[in-house]
Amino acid sequence: MLRRTERYGHAPVEAVEVRRSARARRWRLEAPWGEPARLTVPQWMSRVEVERVLAEKRPWIEQQRRRQVPRLGLELLAVSESEARIGVRELASALAEQEAERLGVAYRRIRIGDQRTLWGSCSPSGTLSFNWRLVLAPLEVLDYVVVHELCHLRIPNHSRRFWALLSGRRPHYGESRSWLREHGPELLSFRPSH
Repeated sequence: MLRRTERYGHAPVEAVEVRRSARARRWRLEAPWGEPARLTVPQWMSRVEVERVLAEKRPWIEQQRRRQVPRLGLELLAVSESEARIGVRELASALAEQEAERLGVAYRRIRIGDQRTLWGSCSPSGTLSFNWRLVLAPLEVLDYVVVHELCHLRIPNHSRRFWALLSGRRPHYGESRSWLREHGPELLSFRPSH
């Protein structure tokens, strides 16, 4: 991995991590909340091409950073990961028990994880997995994710039938889904106190 800080004139600009990957077929640029921007490039890409992409995409990085304004007040929280895991397990278990019966499905167990991109998942064996950071979201958002994953026990895809089932259980699920789209990156960037 090559880490570099660029400067235009005398003003410093954000450092961008440049990662060369044997599997990459083309370049990919990310500006994750709370982390340095990352440019992943194929190993064969020349340094000149990397410099060109960085210069060309600098405005995009700056635009992403302008959007990343903390709005949830998470920086004020002193929450340990273990406390959050216990809290989300208790809430998700209570919600899953109630809703599984109504849906006529059975899950095997609930797992709490530290996923970097997912809020929840459902395995074919019936394990429901949830991100511990969901405990920091509004309860209706956690409820939406739990019910979403339970619906996958009946319909294991995102077909129209799946969305109709979910809509029947949670008619206003779109509000929670929108909340996650808007605030999810900030929530995923939360680092617990130790």
